[in-house]
Amino acid sequence: QVQLVESGGGLVQPGGSLKLSCAASGFTLDDYAVGWIRQAPGKEREGGSCISSSDGSTMYAESVKGRFTIFRDNAKNTVYLQMNSPKPEDTAVYYCKAQGAVGSSLRRYWGQGTQVTVSS
Repeated sequence: QVQLVESGGGLVQPGGSLKLSCAASGFTLDDYAVGWIRQAPGKEREGGSCISSSDGSTMYAESVKGRFTIFRDNAKNTVYLQMNSPKPEDTAVYYCKAQGAVGSSLRRYWGQGTQVTVSS
């Protein structure tokens, strides 16, 4: 069964740290580009961080650059998002998305989301 499962969300104080996990089953996550997308209450989904499937290069939105790090652990078929110095405006549901070409088809998989709340 093809599945993406996020975990690691919760309540964190401003300036603290939190690590989110995106674990894949049923496919090899390293063959896919993976992004972390978040959605705050009343707002549209916002792409924040992504990592490529080819060379592991990363890209970050300005709002998280220098504070968040996305990285892979291929042995665990998992992509992580290390959140350092979170701010209250980082409060959102965080989703991971995997996207890749399989033959001539483009495949996308989404996780169910994990809630992150940044508050003192």
